[in-house]
Amino acid sequence: MITIGDSEVFWHEGMTVSDLLADIDDDRFYAVVRLNGKLVSRPNFDTTLVPDNAEVILIPMVAGG
Repeated sequence: MITIGDSEVFWHEGMTVSDLLADIDDDRFYAVVRLNGKLVSRPNFDTTLVPDNAEVILIPMVAGG
């Protein structure tokens, strides 16, 4: 299982950050996620593996000025 905030998501072997984002029901755009305390940026989502029992914090893109 993977913890995302107060929710848990099923984990599978070989899961990447991109796979995880595709599995959750969320339409927001994420430029960065925090995976077990380390920041992972979008260019690395396809190649970064998510370990079982990971703690993930989703950081949505926001506009401001």
